[in-house]
Amino acid sequence: MRPLFPKIPVLKRLKNYRHEYPSQFWLLFWGTLVSTLGSSMIWPFLIIYISEQLNLPLTVAGSLITLNAAVRLLTSFAAGPITDKTGRKWAMVISLAFNGLAYFAMVPANTLIAFAVIMALRGAFQPLYQVGADAMLADLIAPKKRADAYALSRLSKNIGIAMGPALGGIMAATSYNATFYIAAITSILFSTLIAFFASETLPKSTREKKTKERELLGGYAKIFQDKTFLAFILAFTLTKVSGSILWVLLAAYTKVNYQIPESLYGLIPTTNALMVVFLQVYVTKRSKKQPPLWVMAVGGLFYGLGVGSIALGNSFGDFWISMVIVTIGELMIVPTAITYTANLAPEDMRGRYMSIFSLTWGIGTLIGPLMGGLLNDYFHPSAMWYGGGAAGLLGGVVFILLILNQSKNQVLDKQNIVF
Repeated sequence: MRPLFPKIPVLKRLKNYRHEYPSQFWLLFWGTLVSTLGSSMIWPFLIIYISEQLNLPLTVAGSLITLNAAVRLLTSFAAGPITDKTGRKWAMVISLAFNGLAYFAMVPANTLIAFAVIMALRGAFQPLYQVGADAMLADLIAPKKRADAYALSRLSKNIGIAMGPALGGIMAATSYNATFYIAAITSILFSTLIAFFASETLPKSTREKKTKERELLGGYAKIFQDKTFLAFILAFTLTKVSGSILWVLLAAYTKVNYQIPESLYGLIPTTNALMVVFLQVYVTKRSKKQPPLWVMAVGGLFYGLGVGSIALGNSFGDFWISMVIVTIGELMIVPTAITYTANLAPEDMRGRYMSIFSLTWGIGTLIGPLMGGLLNDYFHPSAMWYGGGAAGLLGGVVFILLILNQSKNQVLDKQNIVF
């Protein structure tokens, strides 16, 4: 007799993984879930809130996201050396605490300057958490298990995102202040958990290694000489430009042009999150058996097609389908990209490799919303989706060119061996 309620695959997989990873990994897993639930109640609607609160056009409101990304971009270079030399734990604690305080500060903010200062401060401290967390996970997990671990990390974020935007959309219809308070509290709570219950994971050999002061402030020369890694960063950045236009501007686009309210729009990012929750571990299990650059190339093409298809839509269902297409690419490319970076990084440079990798998000968020806002304001609202789609497709093409270049080098190496 078949059971009345079939087993839920994602819960079964989590149970199976429970004893495969250390307790600190699960502290990060559940803390990320809670803090992401809070923050995702805000960020899909932040541009709408600021533009309505200050009566600003989309380009000006979007420029605050660009400001945040610009500052984040600059401080990302410092985050790598800091986490490589002083440790991961306290960098993460400080970053999360400041993020929570920034959400509290948004409640009384009522001028463009006030929001600009808050967004700039958030951008200054955000890289410390992301770089520290990515490096900590690489410290904790053996290389052969990293792809699954990063997939689980994404799953935790997206369990939060599955609930956050839907709840945030409903609450935003009556009061934005409550959503800001919840986002602040969850971020500070996660910061407190790490402070009291997490251990520093910086490898002992790295702590004991003597480092010149000049290297402490940089040490990126070796990375910048790695042309393959830099080409990978370029390709991944293009997909982030494509994705950032969608995540930052789609809520405002659908509300202004098609009168889709926040409460309904929240179901679109929730769909993305649910797909990650139920499919990410399965997709990663399959994709990690394939060459990573091919997986990322296909993922980039899905990004471009999904974002570009938004220009052809005119209803909630159309935009929902576009998000599904983008999410298929996301499932393939994101865990593969961070695992690719972690496996390339030497033990004593994980923070700096992750720092350069984090630049892809910063550059994408710096360029994407500004580019989308300009295309919207000076050409046509649908133009930003054609531009975003082109960026995603170009990212896929760069991945393919990188694959072809590697194949060419392998052929030359074989010829040199023969001769």
